[in-house]
Formats: sequence, structure tokens, C-alpha cells
Amino acid sequence: MTISATKILHSISPAGIELKTVLARYPRFIHAEELTHRVLTSTPDLMEILTIPDGVMYDRNLSRNASSSRAIPVKRLIDDILNDTAMPIHWGKNQKGMQADQENDAPITHPFADYIPHPFANDNVRKGSLLSPQQMWLEARDYAIAFARAYDDAGYHKQVVNRLLEPFAHINVLITATEWDNFFELRDHKDAQPEIEALAKAIKGAFEGSVPTQLKPGEWHLPFITESDRHCIQPLPYEARHMATMNSQYVGTFMGERSIEELIKISVARCARTSYLTHDGKKPSVYADLDLYDRLVGSRPLHASPAEHQATPDVFVKGDVWSDIRPRHDHWKQPELHGNLRGWVQNRKMLERSVFAEVA
Repeated sequence: MTISATKILHSISPAGIELKTVLARYPRFIHAEELTHRVLTSTPDLMEILTIPDGVMYDRNLSRNASSSRAIPVKRLIDDILNDTAMPIHWGKNQKGMQADQENDAPITHPFADYIPHPFANDNVRKGSLLSPQQMWLEARDYAIAFARAYDDAGYHKQVVNRLLEPFAHINVLITATEWDNFFELRDHKDAQPEIEALAKAIKGAFEGSVPTQLKPGEWHLPFITESDRHCIQPLPYEARHMATMNSQYVGTFMGERSIEELIKISVARCARTSYLTHDGKKPSVYADLDLYDRLVGSRPLHASPAEHQATPDVFVKGDVWSDIRPRHDHWKQPELHGNLRGWVQNRKMLERSVFAEVA
């Protein structure tokens, strides 16, 4: 079972605002907790009940993209589950309330009435067999896999079959944000679900000692873009092609810089997959990345969430109270393009502005 966080990119603007992108892996069963965590605040004049969602996906300060079980081949998901089964890290004892303070190690009686062959092993289990909570969880996993394979063999689509496997699967989630305090205050807390608390600690640890890359306005925070991605082979101008060395395999070409517009598109595609690789575990070509971008962003409706991870620093304008009758306060140049990233111009907001301009 894995709860981990890997730093993907760490940038800082001239205003000192850090932008962090992290790739988290954790059990899918904590991915979308219901809106159940509430904080009660009160003053002499007001009592307010504020609903606080307990799942990772409900923090509005975080831009997220998650690997979808609808996109992962059944056989690959089963292999991943067998190699790394998601299960609770705290086997709580039943009690009132949302949190289980004590762990329970009571053996569990196997529920099947008849002698049922185990789908993967020779040591069959009879009714009345007592298993540990970990053993029983793996029993449930094995039967879920057996049923999923039966559906798969019958020709059912992975968006149906993989639902049977989700309690035992992990999910990979790409998260980008400037504001992490609310997330850590709620999740890195003893009242959070233990797996969510462990995830918050892992994300904190991923950036311990990290030195952010300084970016200026016009320079972009681009997750999953490598240094080699920034260069590409381009044709020489017509006159120069005739002077190229004839014994070169790249005759008539030169190594040039890829445009920032193209790099942004490649980053969007890879953020949509939450990986440099495809869902089949293969390295895609740049052309495949650009094709995926066109299908996500170039079509309608606009699938724009992967475009929330790319950003460039906004310009902070100092006010001059003496230059006009009305005082001019300090302000950002393009605050309407920040989205949920404080002090950064977000790619998604730029895309949406261009789409709305086309419609208008």
C-alpha cells in the first residue's frame, strides 16, 4: 500500500509567491470523501456552521488532475492492484462519531456459506475460518479481481469493469497550488482520516529543503517539461540547406528552441495524463501530446482542468497616491487571470478568455 508524494516543479515569482506542483499517489477510497467535516465558529452575535469537505479533491485552492480508472486498461489496473494493494493503514474499532480512536485486531469470520475455491490459491477457505483484517481485505480483493476478469472476458468496457476494482486501487493525482495552508491545517490533523493525514505529511515532506526556481513574468511554470523538450530539430532556411554538410543525418536542419506556446500545450497534455507516459506506460511522441491537447482544449466543450497547472508570474504594480486625485493602491496587473493561483496568471484563465472572445 502506497501513500506518497513526488515533487514535480517548484517555482517562485518576483513577488515571492511560491507555486508548487506535486504528484501524489494514494488509495482511491480517500479521493472524494463526502462533505462531512464541519467546523463550528461562534461570536456573541453570530454562530456559523462552515462545511469543510474532507476529501483531497474538494479544496478549491488546489488545481488537480487525477488518473481515471475509465482510461486504464483492465489488465494493467489488475496488475497494479496485485503489486500494490490499497488498504486502510488504521483498522479502527467501531464507535460513535467520524473518528475511530482505537484500532481493532479482532479476527473476522469468513462470510461464505459453502466451500468456495479461492480464485488465486490452492489453500481454500471454509465458512467459519477466522482471518485478520488484512487477510480478509485481500480475500475481498481477489474475488473482486475474479469478477472483473469475468466481465472483461465477456467484452465489457473498462469504465464498467474497473469500478469493481476501485476499493483496492491507488490513484495518481497531480496537484498545483500557491495556497497550501488550509489544506495542511485540515488534513495534517489527528481528526482527519488517517490515510489523508499521511498524505498531507507526505506532500509536506516532498518540498522540505526544496529551492524554487525563480521565474519572471513571461517565464512559465510547466510541469512535466524536461530540458530536452525545450529543443527540437527545425529546417534550415532555404539558402542554408544547400550549404549543409551532406554526410550529416540532419542535413538541412538545426537544433532550435521549441516555442513557449508549444511547450504549454505539451505540458497540458501530460498533466491530463498525470505523467510523462501514456496510460499504457509508453513514452508518447510530441505529436501525440499535441494531438491530445487539441482533443482536450481545441474542441468543444472545453476540457480545461489540465490547463490549470501552467502559469506565469503576474506583474505587481505599486500604487502612487500622489499621481491623481484618487489614490492608486498596489495591485496586480491581471487579477482576473489568476484563477485559484495567487499572483500568477493561469493558463486556463487565458484559454477561457480567448474562448469567450470567439463566442462574442
